[in-house]
Amino acid sequence: MTQHNNPFARLPEVPQFSLVSETIADGQPLPTDQYSGAFGVPGGRDISPHLAWTGAPEGTKSYAVTAYDPGAPTGSGFWHWAVANIPATVTSLSAGAGDADSTTIPAGAFQLPNDARLARFIGAAPPAGHGAHRYYFTVHALDVDHIDVQPDATPAYLGFVMASHILARATLIATAEIGADA
Repeated sequence: MTQHNNPFARLPEVPQFSLVSETIADGQPLPTDQYSGAFGVPGGRDISPHLAWTGAPEGTKSYAVTAYDPGAPTGSGFWHWAVANIPATVTSLSAGAGDADSTTIPAGAFQLPNDARLARFIGAAPPAGHGAHRYYFTVHALDVDHIDVQPDATPAYLGFVMASHILARATLIATAEIGADA
């Protein structure tokens, strides 16, 4: 994983496990469905991608999933999605699981408000002409059954609370770009 804008560069290194998707591919552009219709991207539908993971270490008791753009022009990046307290028995999320009214988020898990303050997945919406942005879709394997954050906490606070509980992580990095003439 490259260190340029790597959101994990200043965190302790942890082992990696495998993350795949039927929707997105590592290093490739996001499909239009994963762009943001809510922020006016033509064709954007704010559909969270399918994610499936294997090889988490022994001792994993739960997972958290995050989607983050470190290159957003905010000084702090942009959190697109966060799901906390996914049971260790769950090893995938279907496409669309990040909808506000999702029935496929596992029992006991919940979506935190993203940086648009919506408790759902919000798709890519890089500023026109800003160049390619990288979207880190990450599954964090945790050593606790439950991360003690409130459902209205921010994804950054989730990251802070779970930092000392991460056994391993799996990441897919997809890209998105909107041309200057858009």
